[in-house]
Amino acid sequence: MTQNYGFLIDQSKCIGCHACSTACKSENQVPVGVNRTWVKYVETGAYPDVRRHFQVTRCNHCVNPPCVRICPVTAMYQRDDGIVEFDPSICIGCKSCMQACPYDSIYLDPETNTAAKCTFCAHRLDVGLEPACVVVCPEHAILAGDLNNPASEISRKLATSKVTVRKPEQGTGPKLFYINGNDWSLHPSAAQTHDSYVWADKVTEQNVSAYEHGAIALPVLKSKSGTSIRTPQEQGRPMNGPIQIGGRVAEQMVQTSYNAQHKIQWHWELPSYLVTKSIAGGIFMLLSLGSMFNIFNFDSATFLAAGFTAMVFMLITTILLIKDLSQPKRFLNILLRPQWKSWVARGAYIMVTFTAVAGLWWLLEGAAQIGILPLETVAAVRPFAAWIVFPFAFGVVIYTAFLLGQAEGRDMWQNNLLPFQLLSQSAMVASGVFLALSIFVNFSADLTSLLATLFPVSIAVNLLMTFAGKLNSFPTDTAMLASREMTHGRFRNHYWWGGIVLGHIIPLVLMIAFAPALPVAVLAALVGLFFYEYAFVMAPQHIPNS
Repeated sequence: MTQNYGFLIDQSKCIGCHACSTACKSENQVPVGVNRTWVKYVETGAYPDVRRHFQVTRCNHCVNPPCVRICPVTAMYQRDDGIVEFDPSICIGCKSCMQACPYDSIYLDPETNTAAKCTFCAHRLDVGLEPACVVVCPEHAILAGDLNNPASEISRKLATSKVTVRKPEQGTGPKLFYINGNDWSLHPSAAQTHDSYVWADKVTEQNVSAYEHGAIALPVLKSKSGTSIRTPQEQGRPMNGPIQIGGRVAEQMVQTSYNAQHKIQWHWELPSYLVTKSIAGGIFMLLSLGSMFNIFNFDSATFLAAGFTAMVFMLITTILLIKDLSQPKRFLNILLRPQWKSWVARGAYIMVTFTAVAGLWWLLEGAAQIGILPLETVAAVRPFAAWIVFPFAFGVVIYTAFLLGQAEGRDMWQNNLLPFQLLSQSAMVASGVFLALSIFVNFSADLTSLLATLFPVSIAVNLLMTFAGKLNSFPTDTAMLASREMTHGRFRNHYWWGGIVLGHIIPLVLMIAFAPALPVAVLAALVGLFFYEYAFVMAPQHIPNS
């Protein structure tokens, strides 16, 4: 019978001694600052009658692991015995698995710059030993074993105990079970988290950056906004809005007082690449449609100028993607050993193929322009080239919607409107850049008229789709919280002033009321779209999954 390993944590026995965490670090040589196993503290009650609850947290070794599905190079894989393992020797450091994990169980190893996580101590199991955390637990609060063996201790305990798992609604089939698991500790949004923990200050993006550059030494008494932590007062008495309970004052009924701290992994590179590839793919979509259906008078000079611009933006896209990898020297792994279920791998092949066929088409047009090939021959081949290039240009524009759909740890990205919104965004920025080229290249009147109409119309359509997306009901609390963080939280200025006002309202006003300001309108649309994408990418990553 095939083995199927899982964990069982009895939270009624856990005393929060951290023996499991330190044993895991020692056994697996886990660097300082990251954790494969950690103990979360949640406090409940009203001062002075407060109780502290402990929860051992780690990889769930899911039946249906989204981290395996999104990994583009099979660095993250699932063994026959159900253990989710990883191979750091082939990991390219794309960090997609970290976005796919709904439990914050995967981290970026600061020494190897590759993904890492709990491996169920597979190297110990393979020689007949139990995981290190199980061996050292003084209360026997951690059980590990074969779920398919009814005689195993974990199977017998599961059969007689009331257990729960974290986020069952994700459909991952987690195999980390909890006895006496409570909503306030299992669900990260159920309890507030302050910037100061029990024995240390929470590491924020600001002070992590300063620490890495040697500017400060941790811990730093700074909040998320960079302001100083408030001066300590009498315990249990908050500065603002005390809660009166039975004549006593309590700062919190439920609060997370300690948890492992996870860094934000995707930054400005991803929003930038969303803009640049939208321009490259969108321009060639327009060129292809013009040739396929004779929408405008097609000539080689127009094609060469627009095509060259698109190729430049495609080059920028490639540079951004490679720069964002933690192991950029291994970027060829995505082409040499692709994992075809991953939209990261599929997207890489779509972009490579698009660059090849679009570049070949551009070279053919250039050869005709300088007399190497007859114009009649290239004109005859052009419609076929357009039909070949169009689907790949279309794929370049929308594939990211499916990639983000595989990032199951960020529920706000699971949006059925996203492919259509990416398409409208591409029409907006591509037509704007195409139109701006008319300042330097003489386009035909019908092409100029088409672009002058498409640019403001696509802006209006994208604006409507952006607001329509906010009218949808949110499937989970994390999706709702991420949307709130984007529109009313720390990214509200990026969203409203950058994405909406600068990216949509100002270009529309300029195109309608002051047409000569075309370059300003195009630039505003590009910069505004970056601000919108930045808020869209960053906001969900600030919602904790553990």
